[in-house]
Amino acid sequence: MNILKKVPEVTIFFWIIKLLTTAMGEVTSDYLVQKIDPIIAVGLGGVGLLIALVLQFVVKKYIPWVYWLAVVMVAIFGTMAADVLHVGFGIPYLISSIFFALSLAVIFVVWYSVEKTLSIHSIYTVRRELFYWATIITTFALGTAVGDMTATTLHLGYFTSGVLFAILFALPAIGYFSLRLNEVAMFWIAYILTRPFGASFADWVGKPQSVGGMGIGTGVVSLFLGVLIAVFVGYISYKRK
Repeated sequence: MNILKKVPEVTIFFWIIKLLTTAMGEVTSDYLVQKIDPIIAVGLGGVGLLIALVLQFVVKKYIPWVYWLAVVMVAIFGTMAADVLHVGFGIPYLISSIFFALSLAVIFVVWYSVEKTLSIHSIYTVRRELFYWATIITTFALGTAVGDMTATTLHLGYFTSGVLFAILFALPAIGYFSLRLNEVAMFWIAYILTRPFGASFADWVGKPQSVGGMGIGTGVVSLFLGVLIAVFVGYISYKRK
């Protein structure tokens, strides 16, 4: 069943909003599990994600606010999923990182074996969109686990982790624009790295000073990032019109 293209073009605004959503997902998840019962918080995150994805699949074309609402909910729930494994079940971040990395590899292999492409420019069928969102959810969980692993397990701290992932995030761009490496591969590598990149800086700003943050507060940072996302999504919606 053919449908109109359901995902945005990859522009500078795409990467800006993507980074903002990764940062917001991290601090919003932390804020919710601290303010209300963690089980209820995860349940609300799951319900919110389900509603956002149903709305995304119902619409017949790419609508900025619908698409980015789904990404925000994936960011929040993906963070919760990774944190549940560590906090709830005591699984080390290294193990959860390996688990999510293997899960992502399996999704890519199955996606490519079925569709013969991993390009987001080809997301115009329901099946490809299912593969796409399965990949997005897994990248967020993987990025969360890796970012927390570098910050806490490897004791780099949130700011140093953010700088590390910022450098790593730039490498796919160099590989594509300077070395003409495969566009699809460079995109997905950069996409995965946006999660620990944005989340590490969000943690650095929002976390208490006792754990290496600036102590501004996860609620305040979450609200600020939400406003920024709304502004950028409103802008690209206006420009599309």
